[in-house]
Amino acid sequence: MLIDGSRPDALDHLAPPDATISEALGIQTNNVAEWTGVVEALKLAGRLGAEKVDLFLDSKLIVEQLHGRWRVKDPKLVPLHGQAKALLGEFRRWSATHVPRAQNSQADRLANEALDRVAAGGPARIARARRLRPEEAAVRE
Repeated sequence: MLIDGSRPDALDHLAPPDATISEALGIQTNNVAEWTGVVEALKLAGRLGAEKVDLFLDSKLIVEQLHGRWRVKDPKLVPLHGQAKALLGEFRRWSATHVPRAQNSQADRLANEALDRVAAGGPARIARARRLRPEEAAVRE
């Protein structure tokens, strides 16, 4: 989910998102799902015109790997890590911060929404965005 970083409530973990992606990926590891979420959110932030992006992630693994403090050892994650790093290079500035899972309840809700939707015969992916004017986006994944 993306939030216009210029909003006064941008850092509030309960702030309503300006854009979301809800996608069921089939059977994947949690780490593949987390990395896929980061990549898709960064693509969306770029399409919406964000120049700066702040990622708030409940995966300490991803935060540490993005910053280069931990190696990416799982072969399934290497291409996703590469994609994320390439996408981050397109922004003027980026940051990645680890937050407790309780502060990412909206992202969890989107994941569960996708699973329920597919189980009911609906589409695997839904992206929603209202018109943004963000120079900066906060991404919660």
